[in-house]
Amino acid sequence: MPITRPAVFGLGGIGSLVATLLSDLNMQVIGIDKVAPVALPETIEFRAADVTDPAALAHALIGCDAAIACLPYALILPVARAAHAVGIHYFDPTEDVETTEAIRELSQTAIGVMIPQNGLAPGFIGILAAHLASQFDAGSLRHIKMRVGALPQHPIGQLGYAGNWSLEGLVHEYTSECDIIANRKRQKEGALEDAEVLRINGIEYEAFTTSGGLGTMAETYEGQVDILNYKTIRYPGHLDGMRLLIDELRFKERPQQLVQCLADALPPDDQDRVREH
Repeated sequence: MPITRPAVFGLGGIGSLVATLLSDLNMQVIGIDKVAPVALPETIEFRAADVTDPAALAHALIGCDAAIACLPYALILPVARAAHAVGIHYFDPTEDVETTEAIRELSQTAIGVMIPQNGLAPGFIGILAAHLASQFDAGSLRHIKMRVGALPQHPIGQLGYAGNWSLEGLVHEYTSECDIIANRKRQKEGALEDAEVLRINGIEYEAFTTSGGLGTMAETYEGQVDILNYKTIRYPGHLDGMRLLIDELRFKERPQQLVQCLADALPPDDQDRVREH
């Protein structure tokens, strides 16, 4: 079933970009959110909907052949269920492990394809790592280590970060368990652990474990490699700052308050390392 009329749920920074890029491919894109963003292109049809209301989700999907959920992780599963119920394709960029497992279960009886974890990590980084791993002879590959970071070109403050991506997702991946492979077996490890120093093009960074970036790779490569892990790259000092907030000040128990604090202190910055390179 070809996709010509996708519905993009959530028109924040990521959702608006996805909707615009699909519109540029001459698709008839429907953008769905509570309120239309100011800069939504005229070529995108807007539909207002409460994504927490199953009836509203079903109504919003009328005439669509795919659903793309670009929402905070806690709001994604209802969209997947709505897409499954009406029999259309489904995609999302979530890193939430429990949501992914629920969508995999739905996919067993789906009419359309259901593919979660289509972001940078999980998503592209897993595709790239799997491609590189396929270049090795069977049994010769021992370690797969993936490192990803969204970084501003001009960091300020101890955290050295900009809120260009979902801060709900950021806090979630900083506070949830991480899948790894150690000694050829799947295991769990805490987030914000196993810190290391990286030096890339003469610039020093730090990296540490965060949840969800591996996607399902630990399942795929168990028994095939000695070590498989994923870490987030940040500027030095970020890890100590987040440990202070999450552990010592106990924001782990109040994640939404931490999200709001970060939103107030870390505005988006369009000058990032991706643009630089």
